[in-house]
Order: sequence, then C-alpha cells, then structure tokens
Amino acid sequence: MHTWTLLVALLAAAALAYHVGRKRAIATAGGSGRINTLHSLPAYYGFYAAMWAAIPALLLLGLWLGVQDQVITTLVKASLPPQSVAELTPGALGLLMNDVKNVASGNIASGAVTPAIQTAADHYARLQHLARWTQWLLVLAISVAGMSFAWSQTRPTMRARNRVESVVLGVLILFSSIAVLTTLGIVLSVVFESWQFFQKIAPSEFFLGTLWSPQTAMRADQVAADGAFGAVPLFTGTLLVSFIAMMVAVPIGLMAAIYLSEYAPRKVRSVAKPLLEILAGIPTVVYGFFAALTLAPVIRDLGEQLGFAVASESALAAGLVMGIMIIPFVSSLSDDVINAVPQAMRDGSYALGATQSETIRRVVIPAALPGIVGGVLLAVSRAIGETMIVVMAAGLTANLTANPLASVTTVTVQIVTLLTGDQEFDSAKTLAAFALGLTLFLVTLTLNIIALHIVRKYREQYE
Repeated sequence: MHTWTLLVALLAAAALAYHVGRKRAIATAGGSGRINTLHSLPAYYGFYAAMWAAIPALLLLGLWLGVQDQVITTLVKASLPPQSVAELTPGALGLLMNDVKNVASGNIASGAVTPAIQTAADHYARLQHLARWTQWLLVLAISVAGMSFAWSQTRPTMRARNRVESVVLGVLILFSSIAVLTTLGIVLSVVFESWQFFQKIAPSEFFLGTLWSPQTAMRADQVAADGAFGAVPLFTGTLLVSFIAMMVAVPIGLMAAIYLSEYAPRKVRSVAKPLLEILAGIPTVVYGFFAALTLAPVIRDLGEQLGFAVASESALAAGLVMGIMIIPFVSSLSDDVINAVPQAMRDGSYALGATQSETIRRVVIPAALPGIVGGVLLAVSRAIGETMIVVMAAGLTANLTANPLASVTTVTVQIVTLLTGDQEFDSAKTLAAFALGLTLFLVTLTLNIIALHIVRKYREQYE
C-alpha cells in the first residue's frame, strides 16, 4: 500500500467528517429551521470536524515517514551477525546496508549476495511490510478518533468559527515562518562557508586581487598549487556583460511597453504582446546556442572586416543575446505598470492642452516610474544571475578588461565551475563559490536599497 493511497483515504475521511460535522450541528440546533441558534454557520462545524480528522493524522504520518527508515535500518543492523560487522568502517557498513536494501527491493547488489545479506534483506522486507500496515492502522485510528472528538464537542454554543479561523491563522503563520526561516538558513549557510574561505584567503586578496586561478592541490602527492583568488576580473566581467544586456533590454523593452500601452491599436496589442512574451519562455540554453553558433561568428567576421580583433567567445555576443532574453521582463512589467496609471490623469493632461507625447513624458512615465524601476531591477537581477549564455558565448577565461570584444567570464559561471567535479568541500577552491555567492547577494541588496531611495525621491517629487 502506497503513501499516496493513504493520503487519499485521509482526504476522504476529512470530507466525510465535514459532512458529518455539518449534519451534527444542524441536528443539535433542532433542524434546518433553527440554525440561527448556532454560534457559527454549519459549514464551520464541518470544517472543525474535518480538521480534527485530517491534521493530527497528517502530523503522525509525517513523523512516521521521517523516522521509519531510520528505525528499520537500526533494527536490521542489530540483527546482523556481530562477527560480520565488527571490523567494518562506517562507510563499509553503509555500503552493506545499501546492498541489503537493494536485495530487499529486488534490485542488483554491488557485490555477491551472501546468506547473511539475504537473511538481513528478508528481515528488512518483513519490517517494512509490518511498518506499512502499522502506519495505516495508526493513522486511520487517529483520524477516526479526531472525528469522534469533534462529534462530541459539537453543540450550538461552541465557537466553531473562532476555532477554525485560529487553526487557519496558525497554519498561515507556520508556512510564512518556513519561508522566512528558509531564507535565513540560506543566508547563514553562505555566510558561514564564506567565513571559512576568508580564514584561508585574505579578503584584500579576494576583493582587490586581479588574478583568478583557483586551482589547488587535491592530494598530498600532487604538485602544490596555492591558487590565486583575485575576484576583480569576475566582477568586471559580470558588470560588462550585464551592462551590455541592459543597454539592449531597457530601451527596447521600455519603448515597446509605451507603444503597446499608449499607441498600438487593440488588435495589434493582442497579437504583439503575446509574441513578445514568448521570448521569456525560451530556455536559456537555446539562447546560448544562438549566441555561440549564430551571433558570435557574425560579430567576429564583422569585426575582422573592420580591422578589430574579436575573440571567438566575446562579452558583446553574450550581452546582446542576454539583452534579447531580458526584453520581455522589462516590457511586460512596464506595460502593466503604465496601464495601471488612472485614465483620469491622462484626461486631465489632455484638458490642459498637452499632446499625447507630452502626456506620456510628463504624466504617465512619472506616475509609473516606481513600477518601471522595479522591472528594470528584476531585469538586472536576471542578467547578473544568468549562467548558460555566458558559458556558451563568453567563455570561462577570467580577463580583467573593459573590451566587449574580448572573452570574459562572470561570477555565476565561476560558481558553477568551482562546484563541479571532484574536490574537497572544505578547500579554498570550493569555498570560493560561497564567497562569490555572498558578494552577489550583498551587491543585489545594495542595488535594491539604492533603487528604493531613487523611487522614493521621484515619488515624493511627483506627489
């Protein structure tokens, strides 16, 4: 019996409890004609019964699923012959238990299946079968007990609405707390790993160094390699590619939004806006192929004809394609914000004798400026966090240059590169990825604070 089947059974029990609780409330009130004597509507009594039938059972099910495998594994380990596991290391014992689980589930073991492994696998399968049936019985028993408790509590004076709303409020607080705590956990984990990195590498070398070569020795018998962790080339490459992308996305996206919202006929808008937003649904790897196979050769050939030295993988190619990818973000958000400006403001401007272009420049755009800045910020974040296009079109070389025709790399590409492959997790090379991630986080936070200050300034000036 699968867990999904048990969840469906719990949903059915909750639906039954809702129906029974509602009928019970009407019956205790003396019939349908006397439901005005109830403290709450009959539906709240039904929801109260459904919650008692579902929530305790779901909590038990979650706890059971969390500890079931660990308990069974511990029992199987205890049943193994002591002489066969006495000399095993923790890693070897883990491999042995994996073989036991594979044999129990009918999969192929990593080695020969000995009688001891077969016996342990049979024991593991029996325990799983017993645990599954016990899980069903206990969960359904808790559901029935909860339904019975709700039945006994149902009376006309019971504040069912208050209890239901309190539980709903608690659930909302729980899920919002999970979101906040998850964000806090991510930040703290990045800060902790970055602190370990800066204990190995001086912050001055990381933030001011101009040479990036994070190759270090993995084993004692390898030739020593201290590595160079100057991240300035990564920051300049990220800013260069993002700047090129913004130079493409912001003007085109904003002008497209102004045309679609203010000038375009309804038929043109109904066709052009969905077509423009299709660009947002194209996978980034497709943009990377387009940049590497189409746009980069064109830029290289054109540069050679004009006498410029153009790298086969250039920041210009990556920035242009990234800008094309970001156009829908700027256009769609700006279009929605411009359409949200009240028509009365436009009519008032026209009544004062302003033309349509003057109304757009002096009334609509200032009113929509906070939303437009928000769309641009989203586009900047999208550009800074893009990886595939830069990998395929700009390369992996960390060059300290402002030449858009040269090959550069970005922070996100290096994070992927540092965490790919076989290396020690506590080495400076791997920990450098967390330092780069923390730097990106701080830069993005700073940009948001500056943008909020600018938006507040323009909003106060407009008001």
